[in-house]
Amino acid sequence: MATYEVPSLPYKYSALEPYIDEDTMRIHHTKHHQAYVDKLNAALEKHPNLDLFAKPLEEILSQIDEVPEDVRQAVRNHGGGHYNHSFFWNIMASAPDETNAPTGLIAAEFEDQFGGFDVFRDQFISAAAGVFGSGWAWLIVNDDNKLEIVTSSNQDTPIMFGKRPILGVDVWEHAYYLRYQNLRPTYVEGFFHVVNWHAVNDLLKKYTQQ
Repeated sequence: MATYEVPSLPYKYSALEPYIDEDTMRIHHTKHHQAYVDKLNAALEKHPNLDLFAKPLEEILSQIDEVPEDVRQAVRNHGGGHYNHSFFWNIMASAPDETNAPTGLIAAEFEDQFGGFDVFRDQFISAAAGVFGSGWAWLIVNDDNKLEIVTSSNQDTPIMFGKRPILGVDVWEHAYYLRYQNLRPTYVEGFFHVVNWHAVNDLLKKYTQQ
């Protein structure tokens, strides 16, 4: 029976320095993400007759209310953790840039819908800083095919609510505390230096078919 695995990073643990440090990336990937995967597998293995491993994780999470009740919360927590972290690793680029301005379609949409990238970035940082406790901040494509900044608690993910994420940042303390301590807004500011805008554009085009 195939089980879920932690994906390899598309870059070295040190690749996001100085904005996200090597020690944090190593622990985050090999310890935290691995724990989510291990506990997700353990939950799904309790219902082998449903062959849940044959389904894409995105499908399972988008239909979370159909998961057997005895493992539903575990799948929500740990499946969400696996999905969110897999998304997070790939939305960052291995070549940190002091400016790292968006280009292409996403840049045009920031201008059209927010009045510019700087306005969007400030709103996004504010939303991320305002998450109470642990969670995530996201940029999603909503039901009207417009961009919207949303947040989620714990390891909830927008796809559980029928939303389509194109950018997300982990604001659990384990994502930033070694380097930034309690300075979450400074961490999110640093995150924008390593965003992979090509990946964001690809997702935006996928979801809006532009």
